[in-house]
Amino acid sequence: METNPSHTSSDLEHAPYTLLPDNPSPARIRRPFKVFTATLASLVFLLSLVALIINQSQESLPEQNQNRSSSTPRPTESFSKAEPRGVAQGVSPKSNPSFFSDKVSYNWTNAMFSWQRTAYHFQPEKNWMNGPLFHEGWYHLFYQYNPDSAVWGNITWGHAVSTDLIHWLYLPFAMVPDHWYDINGVWTGSATLLPDGRIMMLYTGSTNESVQVQNLAYPANLSDPLLIDWVKYPNNPVITPPNGTETDEFRDPTTAWMGPDGTWRITIGSRHNKSIGLSLVYQTSNFTTFELLKGVLHAVPGTGMWECVDFYPVAINGSTGLDTSASGAGIKHVLKASLDDTKRDHYAIGVYDPVTDKWTPDNPKEDVGIGLQVDYGRYYASKTFYDQNKQRRILWGWINETDTETDDLAKGWASVQTIPRNVLYDNKTGTNILQWPVEEVESLRLRSTDFTEIVVGPGSVVPLDIGQATQLDIFAEFEIEIISETKHEKYGCSGGAVDRSALGPFGLLVLADQTLSELTPIFFRPVNTTEGIVDTYFCADETRSSKASDVFKHVYGSTVPVFTDEKFQMRLLVDHSIVESFAQGGRRVITSRIYPTKAIYGDARLFLFNNATGVNVKATLKIWELNSAFIHPFVFDHN
Repeated sequence: METNPSHTSSDLEHAPYTLLPDNPSPARIRRPFKVFTATLASLVFLLSLVALIINQSQESLPEQNQNRSSSTPRPTESFSKAEPRGVAQGVSPKSNPSFFSDKVSYNWTNAMFSWQRTAYHFQPEKNWMNGPLFHEGWYHLFYQYNPDSAVWGNITWGHAVSTDLIHWLYLPFAMVPDHWYDINGVWTGSATLLPDGRIMMLYTGSTNESVQVQNLAYPANLSDPLLIDWVKYPNNPVITPPNGTETDEFRDPTTAWMGPDGTWRITIGSRHNKSIGLSLVYQTSNFTTFELLKGVLHAVPGTGMWECVDFYPVAINGSTGLDTSASGAGIKHVLKASLDDTKRDHYAIGVYDPVTDKWTPDNPKEDVGIGLQVDYGRYYASKTFYDQNKQRRILWGWINETDTETDDLAKGWASVQTIPRNVLYDNKTGTNILQWPVEEVESLRLRSTDFTEIVVGPGSVVPLDIGQATQLDIFAEFEIEIISETKHEKYGCSGGAVDRSALGPFGLLVLADQTLSELTPIFFRPVNTTEGIVDTYFCADETRSSKASDVFKHVYGSTVPVFTDEKFQMRLLVDHSIVESFAQGGRRVITSRIYPTKAIYGDARLFLFNNATGVNVKATLKIWELNSAFIHPFVFDHN
């Protein structure tokens, strides 16, 4: 690995300091947290996913793209209000037609579209993109995919394999909608690895009458490490909606776990009386016949439909993941649901009773859907799996587009998977999980640059000379020196990086152009509370990330626990139009989906900034340029 010389504060003493561009917006009162400083932890990974990616029509669209030069803008188009894709079929919206009905499309060029495609995040070659597992040396990713277009529909199961979760090879489709019980879509599913080596894949199918049922499939040949051929159980469906359940609100079976009676359980998301989100529990001994158990695993009023439910154990004191069937002393259980009403992934930590098959949150005020989020940014439909190869639990999530369907069709693809994340219990807080990129992403690191104790004064921006700034792995650590009296302040994330307070915001400007006309601040904002303690917010501000007016731009964020023995720490993975931001070793995560028009290719820059009024900020950074991942079709020989 090539390493650049380190830079110190004195090296940048005469660097051009620039005020952060000001575009005031009203601040809101937000919920606070703890002290100020932070720790970065490192973790590991594995397989289990539920995703959605988009490509492009294989017929007319490629020809249309080829006829446009990289510098030729496409005609502007107006947008009319329409129901998002997927709603009529009984799933969450898969498009954003209502965001920009009163605007015209930005004059995107092919060069801009090409830059938006990620270099090391998994996505299909083209069109729209679900359950993972490890088998005979290969990680298998099954993903919801539209082979015909870059919009949601005709959902088929794509299939890719990898030896390291970073470099992927596309395989032939695993399953297509070709039976009455899944003719309207092969939707989300989960794999269960049985002790005898068999693999059971349960998935939701949308029937010819748009009823959501659960079906069984399994590999045709377990000795095939690539698991190319899959067989659908002849007597599908194996589970139909129970009486009293809405037939289009019953989906996404989980990986099964073994109960104390020696039989398997799965849980499926649904709702009751339109507003009560819940998770049903089914019992089976053979995966072909299932019994609905009395009651529910858990339910939370006011949270609406639960989809893509996930349920798994975490060790209270441990550095490795647990098999889904693990239970007993020293183990908590995470219950996660993707809320159809809000398009947010929420989770809570609690205790599972394997006798009654009931789960109880540790803190009812932070229950599923009303408390912690898996990721506070553009993120949905997440799914974990247990990697028995490296004894870790791996989390996948779906990053959908925030531009228009018209733009997705023009570029020929949509949606991306997050970098797989290792999941552990945070035994320091006792209230949350830790998420961290799998260690394999470090294999992409190229040249590194160090900056040591750079002091950034109030209202200043400092450029960081690192060369290309579109594929990065950034570790940043911050300390603050109070230089003026502070008082109780009511600040949080929603005012963005231009909303100045005594102790913040400060952090990094990623994917910024030289003039700062486009920038995406990722920042901390400590605030003094009425109790006299400091709470810290971790935020991502997309509001000035793009000159384009037809993309959704938002300020995301949350409070994050920071202890007195910790510094403020963040890790960012920058990959073209995706930024994944991890605070305090992964206590909080924010995924950003952004579409710059100027801060692309060689014009993308990285800056430090401090927009606080009452502190100096001292920053230490280590930044790696990242290589591109190898993501291509599997090449079969003549045999």
